Amino acid sequence: MIQVTIEEAQRRLPELLAMVQAGEGIHIQAEDGWIFQVGAVPPSPQPVDRPATGFGCCKGLIWMAEDFDAPLDELREYME
Repeated sequence: MIQVTIEEAQRRLPELLAMVQAGEGIHIQAEDGWIFQVGAVPPSPQPVDRPATGFGCCKGLIWMAEDFDAPLDELREYME
């Protein structure tokens, strides 16, 4: 685990980021005592064909039964 000050991290940022990407842990310490841990997040795979977004983009994909709001037999005694 490497610990550096904010000023040192600003000077060595590309080098420190390469170390984090390689799996090394980095702590950056501020003057007021706060310590910040730097970690890498691997990129998420982007889908090749992104679906359309917006109003109506799910038309035809959602189906609801005709009796979806009919009373349930299990709750009949509570509804009387």
